[in-house]
Amino acid sequence: MMQAIVATGLGGPEVLELRSVPLHWPRGSGDVLVRLKAAAINPADAYFRRHGPYVQSTGPFIPGHDGAGEVEAVGSQVRRFKPGDAVCFCNGGIGGDPGTYAEFAVVPASQLVGKPLQVDFIQAAAMPLVAITLWESLYDRARVRSGEQVLIHAGAGGTGHIGVQFARLAGARVATTVSTPAKANLTAELGAELVINYREHDFAAAVRDWTQGRGLDVALDNVGAEAMQRTFSVMAPYGRVVTLMGTPGDTADAAAYNGNLTIHNVMMLTPMWRRLGARLRQQADRVQKSMVLLAEGKLRVVVDQVFPMAEAVAAHRYLESGQAIGKVVLAI
Repeated sequence: MMQAIVATGLGGPEVLELRSVPLHWPRGSGDVLVRLKAAAINPADAYFRRHGPYVQSTGPFIPGHDGAGEVEAVGSQVRRFKPGDAVCFCNGGIGGDPGTYAEFAVVPASQLVGKPLQVDFIQAAAMPLVAITLWESLYDRARVRSGEQVLIHAGAGGTGHIGVQFARLAGARVATTVSTPAKANLTAELGAELVINYREHDFAAAVRDWTQGRGLDVALDNVGAEAMQRTFSVMAPYGRVVTLMGTPGDTADAAAYNGNLTIHNVMMLTPMWRRLGARLRQQADRVQKSMVLLAEGKLRVVVDQVFPMAEAVAAHRYLESGQAIGKVVLAI
């Protein structure tokens, strides 16, 4: 048995409870048992808490995709890891495989990444999902290039602040939207050239001025339909838009169509629930590369607050309040 946070139904943070649940080990010959030290909280966790998991299973639903900890035991075919190794990963939390709000996780060895000594468990847990998301969004799909002008919406959030840095690492010039002076200060520190407080200024007008009317090369939507549609109007012809929120319809004046915009949907959990092995291995590679960037000081993960696992309800309330600057993490 192990202690875990379980969603007892659908609804607000109050449906989360700390319970004793079965630990299913040993399992597959290629699996690894990880004693967790930390787990990140992501907006996707709140989505599944409200609407239910993608994969139906008979056991309790344990949320959480990101985890970091130490290898406790390995399956008979595992050679890359041994007990005591420090690791991190993105796996589980969509139903089926239990998520990471728990004392232990069973993870395929192919999805595990070694944790560098320079990176602590809290930082390591905060990175996998956002690293995969931003790598796929900005590098694999939008193919951001040096000198391009890029807009990252919600640049001080758990996803956005990594997006600002990934775009800067590619040599791009970055603009971002934020809601408070504190968030503005952080994004400027991380390399944003233009920081727009959308509560005080029209971001579309600010972007037009910044690009001297030419328009954006790339935009990352991490907000939703209204912001994305307004972004269509400030894209350069043949610009690339990446959305993490699903594609809305075009604007009334067909800005996306007439601008020849390329629109990419990025939903990094697809390989997990569709069991796409090659894609999952590729995602682990993205996490590995991001860990190297963290260890070398070329990438910074900002952790706003760390909550004990037993306080998952408070952690979810804080995440959904919109106050967080960077990531929210559970200590286990």
